[in-house]
Amino acid sequence: MAATNMNLTGLARNLVRDKHLDQAKAIEAVENANKESISLTSYLVKNKILGAAVIATVLSKEFGLPVFDLSVMDIEFAAMGLVDEKLIIKLEALPLFKRGKRLFVAISSPTNTQALDEFKFNTGLSTEGILVQEDQLRAFIEQALSAMDDDMDEMMLDDDLENLDISAGEEEADTASKEEANDAPVVKYVNKILVDAINKGASDIHFEPYEKRYRVRYRVDGVLAEVASPPLSIAAKLTARIKVMSRMDISEKRVPQDGRIKLNLSKKRAIDFRVNTCPTLFGEKVVLRILDPSSAQLGIDALGYEPEQKKLYMDALSNPYGMILVTGPTGSGKTVSLYTGLNILNQPETNISTVEDPVEINLEGINQVNVHDKVGLTFAEALRAFLRQDPDIIMVGEIRDIETAGIAIKAAQTGHLVLSTLHTNDAPQTLTRLMNMGVPAFNIATSVNLIIAQRLGRRLCDCKTLDELPDEVLLEEGFTEADIKEGIKIYKAVGCENCTKGYKGRVGIYQVMGISDAMGRLIMGGANSIDLADQARKEGIDDLRRSALKKVMAGMLSLEEANRITKD
Repeated sequence: MAATNMNLTGLARNLVRDKHLDQAKAIEAVENANKESISLTSYLVKNKILGAAVIATVLSKEFGLPVFDLSVMDIEFAAMGLVDEKLIIKLEALPLFKRGKRLFVAISSPTNTQALDEFKFNTGLSTEGILVQEDQLRAFIEQALSAMDDDMDEMMLDDDLENLDISAGEEEADTASKEEANDAPVVKYVNKILVDAINKGASDIHFEPYEKRYRVRYRVDGVLAEVASPPLSIAAKLTARIKVMSRMDISEKRVPQDGRIKLNLSKKRAIDFRVNTCPTLFGEKVVLRILDPSSAQLGIDALGYEPEQKKLYMDALSNPYGMILVTGPTGSGKTVSLYTGLNILNQPETNISTVEDPVEINLEGINQVNVHDKVGLTFAEALRAFLRQDPDIIMVGEIRDIETAGIAIKAAQTGHLVLSTLHTNDAPQTLTRLMNMGVPAFNIATSVNLIIAQRLGRRLCDCKTLDELPDEVLLEEGFTEADIKEGIKIYKAVGCENCTKGYKGRVGIYQVMGISDAMGRLIMGGANSIDLADQARKEGIDDLRRSALKKVMAGMLSLEEANRITKD
């Protein structure tokens, strides 16, 4: 019997030594635990041979470690998101919290070095074990995994989300990555996020990993709002799924990547997503821009032009040659304005070509080209090719340099209508921007027909209410005495179940400036943007601020929103 006792090691030997188990029972427990491929601690507690508290006390005495009471810890603060839930179940260990580069892991046996090693390998952090009772650890793991499942279920309510028609392709990747990317709950979750974003009218979706949490945000009506906080542990799976859908390299996580997704909602409606990944401190952030081709079919009346502004744009579109420039910050609706014009011009007898970086809206009947700098397909090279392809109308996604500007202006001067964008604050600054780029003043004056500066403001919902303001405040905000005499009604946002904080949809604010003879003479004389703005005012052209105030008086915008997007 003594020889048999010598074969017992570790916990089993200590339990016999301290008379918690007799030798035969200990040997039987060790053999059965090995057969079931579980730890001796798990076997003893599961079969109610010994209490978890007794085992923890023995281990604490043997290894000189205190026993941590898991019942006092809030599950929300557990660092579960740092590792995959399958690894937590397999290793019977749970990451509790992170301090600097050290990860503290709850284990029911100090000899569970495999868990510490695997967590160290998967997180890149130094790991340290914390002794806890087996029953508390098991309950805590089950509770944490259940909370993660609940988070996933919150946004997976539709049965058909897993089977959406998505144009996607996979790059070569390892089998494990593919399995992660095609995990059914993750597939359904991502599809739900995409469909919800479309239904809410979002323009962008942000998937953002942080140290202790993961969040998903939608940009609706120009403002970001958090819509979901999935478990951090599925961050890699979410990213892998989106990268598979957009034909990116799953294995490459060190550099930004670009891709596209096509989501077919029905036989008649498909939505494109422009996808970009960017490596951040805690993982890859993914941003999807939602590109709805139907936005180009809205028609010019839906964009919010004042009657005189619409007439100027339509007149410029009817010219057989010249240049129309649209300017404004990213996300101000420049592409929709250009494509609305292209849709009007898109006739069988007209040859239209566009070059963009990238193409955002697919429109049948138009020849669209994506810029590809790596192979030498730049804006300038595409423009040169267009001029040899019998064009009528050319659209350049953006004029970024003197070479592109020079070719575009040459095309506008030689019988072609050219549409393009620039990044400037208002219409007069667009002209000086071209001059600063090195375009001769004569070429600007003789080629540019129209400049549209624009912003997008959040439209007030019908739940709006009157905003009473004294006359002196209205004058300070830029309203005229004539406006006040006519009787101004200003509304403010309230909020209801049909809108977002009192706003629903967006409306355009525009400065539409034609190049008159007087304006041309100023350009030829090298006038600055201030001189050009003064001339525009003399010609009765509303600047962006005045256009915004007109929308306020029409009840479309709140004064608060007008102040957010324009400055006096």
